[in-house]
Amino acid sequence: MLDPTPNGLHSGESPLLQTLGLTKRYGDFLANDSIDIDIWPKEIHALLGENGAGKSTLVKAIYGLIQPSAGEIRWQGERIVLSGPSEARSRGIGMVFQHFSLFDNLTVAENVALGLDGKESFKDMSARLEQVSKTYGLPLDPRREVWQLSVGERQRIEIVRALMQDPKFLILDEPTAVLTPQEADQLFIVLERLRAEGRAILYISHKLEEVKRLCDTATILRGGRKVDTCNPRLETAASLARMMVGGEIKEVKAPAGRKTTVPRLVVNDLSLAPSEAHGVRLEHISFELKGGEILGIAGVAGNGQDELFAALSGERLSKDPGTVVIEGIAAGHLSITQRRKLGAAFVPEERLGHGTAPRMKLSENALLTGHAASGMVHRGFIDTAATLKTVDRATETFDVRKAKRDPEAASLSGGNLQKFIVGREILRNPAVLVVSQPTWGVDAGAAAVIRQALLDLATAGAAVLVTSQDLDELAEIADRIAVMFHGHLSAPLATSEATREKLGLLMGGSSLEPKEAAHAVGA
Repeated sequence: MLDPTPNGLHSGESPLLQTLGLTKRYGDFLANDSIDIDIWPKEIHALLGENGAGKSTLVKAIYGLIQPSAGEIRWQGERIVLSGPSEARSRGIGMVFQHFSLFDNLTVAENVALGLDGKESFKDMSARLEQVSKTYGLPLDPRREVWQLSVGERQRIEIVRALMQDPKFLILDEPTAVLTPQEADQLFIVLERLRAEGRAILYISHKLEEVKRLCDTATILRGGRKVDTCNPRLETAASLARMMVGGEIKEVKAPAGRKTTVPRLVVNDLSLAPSEAHGVRLEHISFELKGGEILGIAGVAGNGQDELFAALSGERLSKDPGTVVIEGIAAGHLSITQRRKLGAAFVPEERLGHGTAPRMKLSENALLTGHAASGMVHRGFIDTAATLKTVDRATETFDVRKAKRDPEAASLSGGNLQKFIVGREILRNPAVLVVSQPTWGVDAGAAAVIRQALLDLATAGAAVLVTSQDLDELAEIADRIAVMFHGHLSAPLATSEATREKLGLLMGGSSLEPKEAAHAVGA
């Protein structure tokens, strides 16, 4: 445990922001239980915890989005009650959310203007936007429309918009989730500059190595309670994960004796026009994936990954059946159900609405994807016992935590719902599994369970395609890694050769051969 004034660094100062006994109840559910936290000027303070630990509730209270049920918030020593985000911003509290709130068809300047108070002319605001972006090394052209920008550039808009309000305290939620390694390094430079200017930052991330690199202090929540405060630089990623989950995280290991077999998923010169105005066109994509192999696809979001998933799953059909071959059968023209009957399974990125129907029970969701090839329907009648058996097996095998046997999908936390969706598909023993962002936003314990399951499935002979923005994840489980950029897929690299530098340059669109990095991804 850290003293509130570690090493005497804060002696004689007052915390910029404090929560004292902050509690938030939703009926009988205690989302935050008497949380005390001190955040000081010139500090980058990490907020860590599993999914459902109470992080989002805490920052929503600090930002004025919700009112605490008990306890208090102090700002510069004064007790405050925030009526909403506008009052929080007026006091100097800013927040950059994980999910962007931008309008694609508006310009950068127009999007920024929507988040400001409108006290200056649009011309003056645009000039100030350009100046602030240059000052902090986050270049933006105020005149460009957002749909033309990369995901990294879109995040710059959110950060610059917050900085234009001159915050003393800035909350960042998973800020590097959509960045290339080079963009993340640039963001760290910006954050260190903000700290040097006397500002405080509350940093939420599941990437424990970057927390160790960047943060001065870490507060760990578990089950709605604060369980520890530490100096993350004196910890290991494993020890931080143990604090988060309250126990050991199982090590992910590739089972011995994994061998590749015949090609089970082949893509031949796949080109596909976008289905929406600002979608990405797929251009001449080709690869071969054998049984027993895991192919990782890296890339910043919005470079064609969603379009590729739709083409492989059958949500988008190809005029040429031979562009997608599953188990030796041309399938580019086949529906999702027909591809499932060939032995394919699919896990989309979006859990609610795409991976599951939110208001349907888990057993009903199991039926939606399993009816084609899992014996859940006999002569037109649903076998309810079989659907419930799938729920029970996924619950036991993947440690899906839920309040009752067969709840609605929307009642599960994000991590538990993800474990159910992945488990539902893996338990079918598919010949081919296509999974997008398998551990997006889930805690270390759930991520380890999911990654081990993917390795075990490949060892059993399946061909596994994993799209992920987490390079450490791909390094841990993939045999080869390719990169998506503007609808093009690079040639796959053996994971041992896929350095952060190489992958980062490919993710940024570079076709130049970079110098070898000192360490491979995940080293």
